[in-house]
Amino acid sequence: MGALPSSLGRWGGLCLTAMLGLRLLFWGLAFPNPDEAYYWLWGQHLDWSYYDHPPWQAWSQALSTALWGRSTWALRWPNLISNGLLLLGYWRINRYLYGYRGRERFWLTLMLLGASPLFFLFLALAWPDHWLVTFSVWAGYLWVRFLDGYLADGRGATWRLYGAAFSVGAAGLCKYTAVLVPLAGLALVVRERQCWPLLRDRRLYGAGAIALLCLSPILIWNLQHDFFSFRYYLDRSTTSTGFAIQPLQPLGFWLLSGLILSPLLAWRLWRTWRQPPPTTASLYGRFAGWLFGLSTGGFSLLALVAPVLYYWNILAYPLWLPLLAGAWLVRQDHVLPAKRASWPRSLLVTQLLGLAAATLLVIHYTVMPLTAWLGTADNDSAALYGWQSLARAVQAQAAQLSDGDQPPLWLTTDYRSAAALAYALNDPSVMALSGRLDQFDFWYDRDALQGRNAVLLGETWHPICPSHQAFFQQTSRPDSLTVERWGQPIQTYGLLRGTGFQAGPSDEYPLLATYPLAFSSDGEVCRSAPVAP
Repeated sequence: MGALPSSLGRWGGLCLTAMLGLRLLFWGLAFPNPDEAYYWLWGQHLDWSYYDHPPWQAWSQALSTALWGRSTWALRWPNLISNGLLLLGYWRINRYLYGYRGRERFWLTLMLLGASPLFFLFLALAWPDHWLVTFSVWAGYLWVRFLDGYLADGRGATWRLYGAAFSVGAAGLCKYTAVLVPLAGLALVVRERQCWPLLRDRRLYGAGAIALLCLSPILIWNLQHDFFSFRYYLDRSTTSTGFAIQPLQPLGFWLLSGLILSPLLAWRLWRTWRQPPPTTASLYGRFAGWLFGLSTGGFSLLALVAPVLYYWNILAYPLWLPLLAGAWLVRQDHVLPAKRASWPRSLLVTQLLGLAAATLLVIHYTVMPLTAWLGTADNDSAALYGWQSLARAVQAQAAQLSDGDQPPLWLTTDYRSAAALAYALNDPSVMALSGRLDQFDFWYDRDALQGRNAVLLGETWHPICPSHQAFFQQTSRPDSLTVERWGQPIQTYGLLRGTGFQAGPSDEYPLLATYPLAFSSDGEVCRSAPVAP
């Protein structure tokens, strides 16, 4: 790909090097975020799909564990693969859009990507999002190349159409929000009159069949489990009070999204949206616009009636970065050689802000939660720390239990703590005993659990309740453990021993309304009196 162009100068090289160093520090030093551990645990229980998300991340974790065992590098090396494929996609896009000027735009695209806290974090975490972004970018690129070829010669390259279909299918195996990509593609075809004949082209429906075939594992799992995944996402889209309009929620969604994307990037995106730069690929900007509009508009409408998280909108931005690169790089004269290009001050500010945010994120994940410096660590941040010492404490409690030939059960009060403890112990048998419906409820094996002794771990966020203790014939008094960083308390955990676990009437027990913990969907509160299982 060549050396960094002189137009981007010494600052560009320093920024890229610093971003790479921070990414490597994060990958090597940060203990798994509980959701990362959750997906790792899925990989130890291979299945067609899973309750919370489609299966791609679990499959990649299963392969990673088989090849490299369990470590932070093994957990996150698939990110290295996906990031490499994403950079290759950006290289192809920039060369296609800008021709011989594409090399400098490519490097600038990488700097804009690194300057965004959203992409620094979500391309580094072993969540499904890094694969989702990569496959979606490739799907968009191949789709636009096919459409541009179709408009040029009335045919287009079939392999690009089918490659886009496969990429869409793979993105759908990562997260369900991938449906926005084909919706944007269809909207573009309907909007562009010259593309209408394509709607009669059998290849288009063949491409749809390819995408659906890729998604068939999700359908198989849901057929086996009463469509629980689809019901889960439908439930998340409504509130307990029905469709109560919350007019200020979209504003909060926009502000937080712009802040996490990067304020200057968000401003530039808005300006580029209003006046896209000219490119050799006429439909690229329109497709990126449709994807941005459908994603941001759709989640803004959803925010009126339900909470919406900023990172759900992550597909709105990646295809815009090459367009921003084309619009941001200021030239004395557009026909002059690349070395005459200037370094805009606003771009330097964006890079420095991005580096500062990335540094704080690495500190937050590896040294101490940032919120702890303000007094009390928030619950999500507190869940990042102390798992090696907690694992030793759990093992010490287990040593005091006698259960014949069977080892004691490892139980916690929430899926996050169960996943983190499973990773720390390197034991996929850990189970969550929680009021929240999650993947652990589909692993529930009544016969394997019945009558066993157990160690139960809870914390202030998801406390050990009388209803938890009622699962056992007898329990010890809970011990209290406090996790500290640099002398600052982060989280307090409770730990008890229980004998004679009562697993209920069937494997479906956690899914039934009679389940003793079903009183709470999140497990953050306790019933005043225990209910015997």
